[in-house]
Amino acid sequence: MSAAMNILVLEDEQRAGEKLIDFIKIFQPDATIHWERSIADGIQFFEKQPDLDLIFSDIELLDGNVFQLYARITPECPIIFCTAYDAYYVDAFQTNGIAYLLKPYTALQFKAAWEKYRLLFETTTT
Repeated sequence: MSAAMNILVLEDEQRAGEKLIDFIKIFQPDATIHWERSIADGIQFFEKQPDLDLIFSDIELLDGNVFQLYARITPECPIIFCTAYDAYYVDAFQTNGIAYLLKPYTALQFKAAWEKYRLLFETTTT
């Protein structure tokens, strides 16, 4: 992708958020990465900056379940879910979910989700 990506990370855990951002930087070093840790902060973010290329989303945030956020805000970009909960597959794919990484996920699993995003959404110019 030629233009810098605009990516949102919704993750309440410090270490998990840092790990996720480190992985993103490996595959997209020039990306603009925003990090929000709660539903309330996510809603405020979307009110100011709704134009995103990709979201990496945990499910349980500091102030509740992320699907409360997605019930109020409908992102127009794909979502890769990164969570310790395996019970939300259906909910994830009823939003814009394209991949579901179960914590603790590996670099190889992250790469597979990233490649799926690229396959589905990367545009090529000729």
